[in-house]
Amino acid sequence: MATTAELFEEPFVADEYIERLVWRTPGGGSRGGSEAFDPKRLLEEFVNHIQELQIMDERIQRKVEKLEQQCQKEAKEFAKKVQELQKSNQVAFQHFQELDEHISYVATKVCHLGDQLEGVNTPRQRAVEAQKLMKYFNEFLDGELKSDVFTNSEKIKEAADIIQKLHLIAQELPFDRFSDVKSKIASKYHDLECQLIQEFTSAQRRGEISRMREVAAVLLHFKGYSHCVDVYIKQCQEGAYLRNDIFEDAAILCQRVNKQVGDIFSNPETVLAKLIQNVFEIKLQSFVKDQLEECRKSDAEQYLKNLYDLYTRTTNLSSKLMEFNLGTDKQTFLTKLIKSIFISYLENYIEVETGYLKSRSAMILQRYYDSKNHQKRSIGTGGIQDLKERIRQRTNLPLGPSIDTHGETFLSQEVVVNLLQETKQAFERCHRLSDPSDLPRNAFRIFTILVEFLCIEHIDYALETGLAGIPSSDSRNANLYFLDVVQQANTIFHLFDKQFNDHLMPLISSSPKLSECLQKKKEIIEQMEMKLDTGIDRTLNCMIGQMKHILAAEQKKTDFKPEDENNVLIQYTNACVKVCAYVRKQVEKIKNSMDGKNVDTVLMEFGVRFHRLIYEHLQQYSYSCMGGMLAICDVAEYRKCAKDFKIPLVLQLFDTLHALCNLLVVAPDNLKQVCSGEQLANLDKNILHSFVQLRADYRSARLARHFS
Repeated sequence: MATTAELFEEPFVADEYIERLVWRTPGGGSRGGSEAFDPKRLLEEFVNHIQELQIMDERIQRKVEKLEQQCQKEAKEFAKKVQELQKSNQVAFQHFQELDEHISYVATKVCHLGDQLEGVNTPRQRAVEAQKLMKYFNEFLDGELKSDVFTNSEKIKEAADIIQKLHLIAQELPFDRFSDVKSKIASKYHDLECQLIQEFTSAQRRGEISRMREVAAVLLHFKGYSHCVDVYIKQCQEGAYLRNDIFEDAAILCQRVNKQVGDIFSNPETVLAKLIQNVFEIKLQSFVKDQLEECRKSDAEQYLKNLYDLYTRTTNLSSKLMEFNLGTDKQTFLTKLIKSIFISYLENYIEVETGYLKSRSAMILQRYYDSKNHQKRSIGTGGIQDLKERIRQRTNLPLGPSIDTHGETFLSQEVVVNLLQETKQAFERCHRLSDPSDLPRNAFRIFTILVEFLCIEHIDYALETGLAGIPSSDSRNANLYFLDVVQQANTIFHLFDKQFNDHLMPLISSSPKLSECLQKKKEIIEQMEMKLDTGIDRTLNCMIGQMKHILAAEQKKTDFKPEDENNVLIQYTNACVKVCAYVRKQVEKIKNSMDGKNVDTVLMEFGVRFHRLIYEHLQQYSYSCMGGMLAICDVAEYRKCAKDFKIPLVLQLFDTLHALCNLLVVAPDNLKQVCSGEQLANLDKNILHSFVQLRADYRSARLARHFS
């Protein structure tokens, strides 16, 4: 059986168990053993082992039954014991309830007895106290204070308590009979009050917080308690303002007092609030007045800078003080203190701001025009000016004499930056100093000043001057500076728009003034763009006029109908060379003067007019065969010049013109084939015919017959 038990291993696996049994049986293994496999012996071993297992099972089963019986017996005994304990617990709980009821009864009796004792003792104590007060009152009647409590300086606390009570009693006595004693009590009351305040002052100078707390507690019931607080506040500020920055000194002072005031006074938030009020209404108000009054009338710029700086530093100090306990509504309390300091300055702030901004802006502009030795012309307003403007927009004719600006645009980026910088500072001050309800309206007033001086007095004046300086289209060798005006105006518009979005929009974004500002901005831009368009259109006319003068002066009839057809050595005419040079120069100038889609729009318009000019110019001449070839070379050069425009329409127009010029040289038999080609097929027959008519041999019957 021991051998059988040894075969059991945890965890038990039946296959491994059989395997171990086989290997332990002689003749049971088939490999590695000295004996051959013997099935009979193995069967015999299995039978014996099964019998052993059955015996072991019976033994274990008997043991299990025995243990189960023992467990059931012990469970019954335990249950019986638990029942007995529950009964004992119930008896103990009942005894506890009885004891609790008895204790409650005794406690009730004790409380009742205590109330009775207190009812007897309280009148007795009051009588004793009244007797003492009568004794002290008699001393005042006699006029001689003999009690130790009045003569011993160390018992000032007890004396203060007594005199405070006597003072209250004296208030109820008739004056005619007790005037003398009332005055003596009042005098002693005042003397003790002064002694306590002096003691508090001395303790504060010595830094004895505990003594200060004791004296403050005694003084709490005296009329002079507020004076004690005043003394504390006054002494706290002694030596507190040693730096050049009064606001930083005030913040440090309040932080220091906040740490100790709770250890001294029973109402620390009230004392701290009174200190802050004292700092604001005396120190800060005096400092602000000194800083502002001296420059209020003499220097508006310095006044506004000082006002903004002082108000900002005061609000920053207020933000630091918000972390302290100042009572229930500290935000309103601090706001009222700030308002009390600055109310007289903020009431008319926007008037000072707009007045200064107007004078400053006017000075910046005048200084610029003076540096140019320019006397600013009056643009004029009203009916006649509006009529001129409408006529100019419809006819594109210059009204009035042309002005020679000598290349001056009368636009200055430095002036613009100065105006925008002044306005930016005005917006910042407006944001800080304006009441929230007035902020959008004040910001709009500043914006209108910016529009007046930047957009009207500077940009619009420059545009008007630039328009007046554009020569007529038939002027010779005219200098065209209006594109320089366009370039600078575009740059200024971008700066103006950036300030509008960055500094004005946040101030008016949630108010009705937003739509008003956007509308005003839109009107100004539309007005400027209208004048820019007019100026660009007239400038393009002048460019075309200059090119006409070049062609008229340089192009000769013999260029396209040479006397000696066999002796033509040039590749293209001199007129073509000069026109192309002029065009390339103007194209480069247009690209430098504009941005975005405006470049393509203007170049396309210039290219179309350039094409029309060349087209009409070519219509004026008669062409021999060699002259036609030279015309084709000229148009090819014009087309190469048109590529610089990088506008598909312009290039297409010159491609078509080049194809039309082929009609000047093609053989008569091939005319119909050329006219039906890809580039000419969609053109009107009259246009084709007009070019064929320019041929010197057009009158020949053969050519007319082929084209008809």
